[in-house]
Amino acid sequence: MSELVDHLADLTGYRDRDILDVTLVGALRDMLHPRLVTIYRCVGEAGNERWITRARLGEHDAVATADPAWAEVENLPPLALFPERMQAMQGQTTLVTVPGRHSLSLFPVSTDREVVGVMEIETTDPLSEESRRMVGSILRIYRNFQALLDYSERDTLTGLLNRKTFDESFLKATSESTALPVVTADGRRHEATNHRHWLGLIDIDHFKSVNDNYGHLIGDEVLLLLSRLMRSSFRFHDRLYRFGGEEFVVLMRCANEQDAALALERMRSNTANYPFPQVGQITISIGFTEVLPGDTPSGAFERADKAVYFAKGHGRNQVQSHAVLVARGDLEDESKIGDVELF
Repeated sequence: MSELVDHLADLTGYRDRDILDVTLVGALRDMLHPRLVTIYRCVGEAGNERWITRARLGEHDAVATADPAWAEVENLPPLALFPERMQAMQGQTTLVTVPGRHSLSLFPVSTDREVVGVMEIETTDPLSEESRRMVGSILRIYRNFQALLDYSERDTLTGLLNRKTFDESFLKATSESTALPVVTADGRRHEATNHRHWLGLIDIDHFKSVNDNYGHLIGDEVLLLLSRLMRSSFRFHDRLYRFGGEEFVVLMRCANEQDAALALERMRSNTANYPFPQVGQITISIGFTEVLPGDTPSGAFERADKAVYFAKGHGRNQVQSHAVLVARGDLEDESKIGDVELF
C-alpha cells in the first residue's frame, strides 16, 4: 500500500502533461512488473484519426520513449490497424491473450468530456482481477488530476489554452532540447529534427458590434464557434490559445514562412465562409511572425500584434507577415533601431 501511495504522490506532483504520462507508465511498471506499458492517444481529424505514443516503458528500459510532440499525422499508424485499441476506446477494459506469447490488457484513458486514448499493458500472464481494478482506480485519479490541470490552464468558454500558460509553453515548445527520446512507430529511436516556429495572432473584426447588436450570449457563441474552427483548421499539435476578449493565438511549427502563411490563410478563409448563426459572416485579421533564436514570448507577441494592427488598418480580413511588412518598409525593423541605440 505504501508503494501505491508513493506513486500516487509522484503522479499528482507534476503540472507537465508529458511528465505526468511518463510518471504514470513508470508507476505501473514498478507495481505490476509487465513486459511493456504504453499510453496511446487518438489524434487527427475525423476520418483520419491516428495513434500517437505518449509514453512507452519496457521492463528493462531506463527511460520512457514517445513519438515526437510535433509528429505529422500521416506518419502515425491509423486507428484501424489496432482494433483492440478501438474497442477499448469505446470505454471498456479489453483483454487480448496470444497463447504462448503474451497477454494485453487495454484500458480506456479519458477526460471529463471524452475517451482520448488507451493504456496498454503487456504481461506474460493475464492481469488478475485485483490488478485490473487497481489500474482502473489509478486511471480515475489520473483523469481527475487532468481535469484540475484543465481547469487552471484552459479558457472556460472555448476550452483553448489560456493566456497564463502561454509563456511556459512557448519556451518549452521552442526549446531545442526534447523532454523524451523520440521513438517511431516501428520502435526505432532517432533525434528530433529542428523546425522553425511561428506565432500567429488572430483578432475578430468588429467584434464589439456583435456584442452591441446581438448581445453577449451571441458574442460568446461566436467565440466558441471560432475556437472550433481553429481546431479544425490547424494540426493537432499546434498550440491554440484564447488571450481574452476576441484575441486568439496559435503557436505552430512549419518549415518556412510560406507554409505558415498558408495555414493562417486557411483559418481566415474558413472563418469568412462559415455561416455564424444570427450574425452571418464574421471575418478575422491575422498577423504572424517567426519565433527567432533567443526570442521572448512578449517579443514575438509584440511583432505579431504590430502585423495585426497593420491588417486592421488596411482593410481587415487578411493575413499579414511582420517580416514581409518590414521588408516592404511598411513597418520599422525595431531590432536594427535597438542596435543603433546600443552601439
